Amino acid sequence: MNTHNKPSLPTAYFDKMYQENRDPWRFETSEYERDKYAATLAALPKVYYKNAFEIGCSIGVLTRQLAQRCERLLAVDGSVLALQKAQERLKAAPHVRFEQMKVPDVFPEDQFDLILVSEVGYYWSWQDMAKAQQLILKSLEPQGHLLLVHWTPYVEDYPLTGDEVHASFMTLARGSGQLKHSKHQRESSYRLDLFEKASE
Repeated sequence: MNTHNKPSLPTAYFDKMYQENRDPWRFETSEYERDKYAATLAALPKVYYKNAFEIGCSIGVLTRQLAQRCERLLAVDGSVLALQKAQERLKAAPHVRFEQMKVPDVFPEDQFDLILVSEVGYYWSWQDMAKAQQLILKSLEPQGHLLLVHWTPYVEDYPLTGDEVHASFMTLARGSGQLKHSKHQRESSYRLDLFEKASE
């Protein structure tokens, strides 16, 4: 378990990764990613969402698949290099909007019926995690869905582990009374948890 109080990873960390490799995590070619994306989309309870928010879209491989399930989709990333590739990938999808945004330092004011936190939560410090959780909770519509998907093995560079991210949201759900945990799926190297916000 990673118990160090490490700071959130800076944007420069990701820019360096993308400068060295256009697809550093093999989003386009990895069997792990392909299977995880299929599980991610299969976990969504609704066929279609009217306004979704993807935090940490990277080069847009999952974004393109998610866009087919959304009337509107806001996809953000801290890295301009990643966003350029994502925008090129989805140039034929005008309902998808891209913005450079380092969550939780910046957060949209919209209300969403789906928020996706996929492979991004473990880049946050504990302090930023807590801040992000409150912003997510505030911007999620009643009966809206929050889907978390994260790699679970320990990574030295990351402030948190995937399990710590998910456990923290489980604690939030139990304490806030506003989130209901509705699905859990654990595979050999990732886990998925779905939450639904309570009706007002």
